Amino acid sequence: MKNIQLASLDKYNSNNNFELLDGNIYKDLGEDHYVFALSYELEDEEDSQYPLEDILDRYYLHVSDFIDEDRYNNSSDVTLELGGNLDNVKKAINEIIGKRVYNQEYDDEQGVTRVRLVIE
Repeated sequence: MKNIQLASLDKYNSNNNFELLDGNIYKDLGEDHYVFALSYELEDEEDSQYPLEDILDRYYLHVSDFIDEDRYNNSSDVTLELGGNLDNVKKAINEIIGKRVYNQEYDDEQGVTRVRLVIE
């Protein structure tokens, strides 16, 4: 993933179910969690599942909305809404926005090939 940026969604401004909290973080009043939208580009060797799945695991987030699900499955440009508790949302924003995020294989001490999430 590269060119990771916060995104603005029309639904935040046209819907009373969202309360702006800070920057691009909204409280989803109907679901009682916090959300933010981001856009990014997939790199050539990436698919729509990874490294997104690892980001969700690391920050205890979930995909709360696929902005254009058809495009999500068929494009290298992706826009999603992620949700979770406030501390995890803030941490994710601080650590991944403007960065490149990818999975990297490595061999552990026992020679087993593993995958780690790299944020640079």
